[in-house]
Amino acid sequence: MKQQSITSLPPAPDQERRQRLIKYSITMGVRLLCLAALPFVQGGWMFVVAAGAIFLPYIAVIIANAGSLPSLGEIERPSGVVVSQRPNIVDDSVPPRPADQA
Repeated sequence: MKQQSITSLPPAPDQERRQRLIKYSITMGVRLLCLAALPFVQGGWMFVVAAGAIFLPYIAVIIANAGSLPSLGEIERPSGVVVSQRPNIVDDSVPPRPADQA
């Protein structure tokens, strides 16, 4: 069996959650700037800023969730594991206990 390498393991759930939160926060910060700039821009820039304010929440979720999947390849799992069952030993010298009366 091939030795497991630390670089082939997926990121820890806490680390992955933190990376997604950072991506989402940056995108929503840009949206906040779009909302703040909306009263001050004129002409064609108003449509660009308004589109950013409207569509960035959707884009933020897509970027945060879709970008979190690692492309490291297949994760190796151990194989050839043998599970042995414990033998069922019956001792005939000890009489069985009666069932508890409830």
